[in-house]
Amino acid sequence: MPDAVFVSRTILFGDCDPAGVVYTPRFSYFAVEAIYVALDRWLGAPGLRTLMGFNILPPVRAMSIELLSPVTWDDEMIIKVGVAKLGAHSFTFLVEGFLGKDVLAFTANITHVCVSPESKEVIPIPAQLRALLS
Repeated sequence: MPDAVFVSRTILFGDCDPAGVVYTPRFSYFAVEAIYVALDRWLGAPGLRTLMGFNILPPVRAMSIELLSPVTWDDEMIIKVGVAKLGAHSFTFLVEGFLGKDVLAFTANITHVCVSPESKEVIPIPAQLRALLS
């Protein structure tokens, strides 16, 4: 698996609900944005465009998020992205958001499936992509 990528994210006022705590759906945005940054680094080019250049569509098949600690406006979060699993047709990222070095604020598992742009059928992970994510 490639080395984990770390992404820094400052929590903005607009990320929060009226109580000043991050609005729950924003965690999915944080995770997806961090995955895109990780793909950029791992693939050495704009990640999502490069994925589509492998002649696949990579829709999300499954997403789970566990919220472990409150995150508030102006918090600095470090988001760690790694490849958790490579299947025959799918790949899963583990995303972990930390406040400081030790406080795990959230975890997310996001699985993408490879789909043919023409037939919209599930297809195997292309060999070149598998090599990059292995």
